[in-house]
Amino acid sequence: MLQAKARWSIGQGDAEKADALSKALDISPLLANMLVIRGITDIEHAASFLYGGADQTHDPYLLDGMKEAVERIRLAFERGERIRIYGDYDADGVSSTTLMVRLLRQLHHTYDYYIPHRVQEGYGLHCAAIDAAHAQGVTLIITVDTGISAVKEIAHARSLGIDVIVTDHHEPPEILPEAYALINPKKPGCPYPFKQLAGVGVALKLAQALLGRWPEELLEIAVIGTVADLMPLTGENRVIVKQGLQQMRETSSPGIKALLEVAGIAIRETTETHIGYSLAPRINASGRLLSADTAVRLLTTEDDQEARRMADELDQLNKERQKIVDEMTKQAVAMVEERSRQTGELPKAVVLAHEDWNVGVIGIVASKLVDRFYKPTIILGIDKETGMAKGSARSIAGFDMYRALTHCHDLMDHFGGHPMAAGMTLPREHLPELERRLARLTEEWLTPDDWVPLMQADMVCSFEEAAIENIEQLELLGPFGMGNPSPKFVFSGLRLGELRTMGKEQQHLKLSLRSATDEAASGLDAVGFSKGRLADWITPSARIDVLGELNINEWNGVRRPQIMIQDLRIPHAQLFDWRGTPRPDKKLDELCRRLERDGSGQSAEANLAVVLFDAVIPAALMQLPAMFTLWHVDLRGRLHPLNELAAKAKYEEAQDIFFYALPDRLEQLDAAVANGASAERYYAAFGGTEEEKQSAVMPSRDMFKSVYGAVGALRSADPSTAGRTDYIQAISKRCSLTSGTVRFIIDVFAELGLMESDGKTCRLIPSSDKKDLTSSALYQSRQHRPEVEQELLYTSAKELLSRLLRQHAHVHSEDYMQSSGA
Repeated sequence: MLQAKARWSIGQGDAEKADALSKALDISPLLANMLVIRGITDIEHAASFLYGGADQTHDPYLLDGMKEAVERIRLAFERGERIRIYGDYDADGVSSTTLMVRLLRQLHHTYDYYIPHRVQEGYGLHCAAIDAAHAQGVTLIITVDTGISAVKEIAHARSLGIDVIVTDHHEPPEILPEAYALINPKKPGCPYPFKQLAGVGVALKLAQALLGRWPEELLEIAVIGTVADLMPLTGENRVIVKQGLQQMRETSSPGIKALLEVAGIAIRETTETHIGYSLAPRINASGRLLSADTAVRLLTTEDDQEARRMADELDQLNKERQKIVDEMTKQAVAMVEERSRQTGELPKAVVLAHEDWNVGVIGIVASKLVDRFYKPTIILGIDKETGMAKGSARSIAGFDMYRALTHCHDLMDHFGGHPMAAGMTLPREHLPELERRLARLTEEWLTPDDWVPLMQADMVCSFEEAAIENIEQLELLGPFGMGNPSPKFVFSGLRLGELRTMGKEQQHLKLSLRSATDEAASGLDAVGFSKGRLADWITPSARIDVLGELNINEWNGVRRPQIMIQDLRIPHAQLFDWRGTPRPDKKLDELCRRLERDGSGQSAEANLAVVLFDAVIPAALMQLPAMFTLWHVDLRGRLHPLNELAAKAKYEEAQDIFFYALPDRLEQLDAAVANGASAERYYAAFGGTEEEKQSAVMPSRDMFKSVYGAVGALRSADPSTAGRTDYIQAISKRCSLTSGTVRFIIDVFAELGLMESDGKTCRLIPSSDKKDLTSSALYQSRQHRPEVEQELLYTSAKELLSRLLRQHAHVHSEDYMQSSGA
């Protein structure tokens, strides 16, 4: 068994509706099922979704305030007023500013722009910047991606005779600023039908209104902010991104071409993924570490050489940003783990602050900690002089961070954001109370299931449906992103053809998977990036469930379907066949370290049970660190703890069970399996040293006589011996037998009542009755040794697993055996 990293939620379709769409639109059943699962069941709606364009956009004048804004801007044109564009320093703000610069440039009007410095000024409008605008003769400010909360600042601008037109998309506060015009689809009472525009999307609608047409030439800029700000790619956003990508693939912009080139992206192959993971980080790096002005100049320049120079500058800044993020993330992870060691558990909500942390990248670090620990997280940088902490929050599904912060509003000077992300400023002395309140809210709002990541899959896909022509049709659902994710499928019960790791550090996983039902079907490759460690937890006989995305891998002119693995699981108990290993202690040591590193989600001590079928612990095993519970299963199948960890643990809770050596009787093994109700993985070593193997051979009657005589002679000669171990060794030397053989013979005599031990030595018990060796249960067990060896050492791995699973109480294992025919 191998647990998935997330809970899988799998969509359910409607076969009848999907069949109707497939026939009406001449599309594959797979694509038709995807449309139905995503709520698109009407034929006209489906056709519009797959093939529609600008006809799906809305009248910009439906935005409340648009009419007033257009009239005021046109009046500024007539009067020759100086207009200032006021933006934000993230990729949405940069692209919004760029779009307005391009618009006013093509309208041949006087303008300039201003973006506050993230560290020196912070987010939003500032009175000092407004004073500077007034001094420079600015009479109209157009904000982009900001301004909805700037009540005081806009009032200040009005007092100076400056009109402000706000274009924004953030959540409006209860009190709105008294701007000349306020354009925000989320504004109360605004009738605009699509509320999820990015900041650049709202700016695009202003451009559409001013131009009186759909501004196709500006879409390559609008796509950047829409994707970078993680807006849902539905409705009008989907049109913006779809058409924006088409324009970007044929761009004449020196800045965009240079940025794609330094990112190593072929212009004609640009996708929304390239924007999100390559372009946006480089644009953001400018505002995070220095000034966003470089990014705006890059996207607005008409000079190829200047564009290349600035693109190289952003690329270098992005590399510096990555180094800073990596270092801060390591520090933050260490802080969380130290707290966990002190308290014995992870915090319910993570709130971390440091004076040396760069506030430009705290949001990225917060996201990385959510990925690592799956807890609502706030990362803050502290100003050494003022003691104010500026933070960025990231949340998990089910925990509304913006709502949570409203419950803590009295602790903060300022906050804002969304359910999944937010920002705030507060005095450093309020941080402990903020963490306490957030932790309390998680306990009130979240269920146990909410602490496990949730992964959505659209549907179960058959092996046969993963064909190239079907995958090509799925592209019609794009572009993909928030609100319109790339299709994810679950493939169940696949057989493993080949398994290997790849990458410079073998960090990636490559599987060749085969159909569970069609032996003749060709294999399907599956790749899991950063999942290389899973290779250690998958056996050749595993039946694998995969959740992933389908794509087409092209290499040397050959195109093959491929699964990009998001998560995988093995729903049955697995057997790791380590029989024949000469050193089971070494294999056990490797397993312990692997479990600690990445194996099962908990420590080896809590997870791993090592089973012996002899009460004497092998010397090699005693040399290992105490990283497992150690158990003895006696001839009657009873379990006895052999170390302190086992005395405190429950055998039935162990997920990994390691069989160190062969049992004397098959019933011992059956008992060990039957009692391991939680077992997910078995490790069959059945090994031991050569001496231990020789000790398992049935002694001859002459050997029994020799030991019997030696006990009597040694007891008479030297009754004071240091301990039983020394005593056994003395007899072993005297009789030229292994210590294991001597121990077995003495135990048989003891069972028959012919000897007894006081813990240090053994003594003979005179008896007038003649005892038959075969009446001893131990002796009988040793007689069955050939049967045990045949059953456990010389069978196939599949046969051995079948035996184990017959005793395994886990329902998934029973299901597996029925489905696999084992």
